[in-house]
Amino acid sequence: MTTDAGSLTKTASTPPGTAVRAKRSLGSRLAEGVSGGLVQVFLIVVGLFWLVPTIGLLLSSLRTPRDMAASGWWEVFTKPSQLTFQSYEELLRNGDITSSLLNTAMITIPATVLVVVIGSLAGYAFAWMDFPGRDWWFLAVVGLLVVPVQVALIPIAELFGKIGLFGSVVGVILFHVGFGLPFAVFLLRNFFAEIPRELLEAARLDGAGELRLFVRVVMPLGGPAIASLGIFQFLWVWNDMLVALIFSDSGSQPITVALQTQVRQFGNNIDVLAPGAFISMVIPLAVFFAFQRQFVSGVMAGAVK
Repeated sequence: MTTDAGSLTKTASTPPGTAVRAKRSLGSRLAEGVSGGLVQVFLIVVGLFWLVPTIGLLLSSLRTPRDMAASGWWEVFTKPSQLTFQSYEELLRNGDITSSLLNTAMITIPATVLVVVIGSLAGYAFAWMDFPGRDWWFLAVVGLLVVPVQVALIPIAELFGKIGLFGSVVGVILFHVGFGLPFAVFLLRNFFAEIPRELLEAARLDGAGELRLFVRVVMPLGGPAIASLGIFQFLWVWNDMLVALIFSDSGSQPITVALQTQVRQFGNNIDVLAPGAFISMVIPLAVFFAFQRQFVSGVMAGAVK
């Protein structure tokens, strides 16, 4: 009774038309301040600073070696006449760089396609097919995720040497496929497991077999996750130097090893290194931006029900 009287007294003491404002915590006030326009401006400035090395490399690749030795790349803003494609012309005449770019494509594309195809099939099998020891096999695949690449370099190098794959493009591809599959199976299995069972059962009732079900139903629904996996694998293989440095020779080395060799042999041939490094960097960026929407969808998959 006392509580009701106290409540009535407080209600009566509140002027009519005045909203009762709940006390806000310090965290909520900070969150509202952080979400303002000032933070967005700060993030844009940070992003621009993050792009400074890329812009500097691009402008350096468009200058002559004499200009690069005389001043910094920022001088092109006051002297735009320094910009020239002479370094790229010399790069195209460099047989080591051009062949290494071709080797990089020959390594990256098959390694990415094989990981995506095999990982998709295995992920579907672990998600929706019953076979003896399925869960134990999947736990073994997950356990392979923690195995570092460095542990397997020497044993696999000895194995490839015995079967004649050491120093070849095929050997580099097989190594990347072997170490890319555990992550691919883990990622796609978890994504495929979120597909409604009723949808798969309806397709089976319509007479669809497992292969047709995988191609017609699972693959279209798993497009975002497959695109994300393809981007991850492409970037990893394209930018790799450790595996290629060990398993490739002078005839099968990718662009990363070729640029490292150029630095070690000459050291001052910036007219070849700058455009080569920019081409090596801009191709993965182009692939990422081409599949950016699918990548974001794949990363956010499962975050919102």
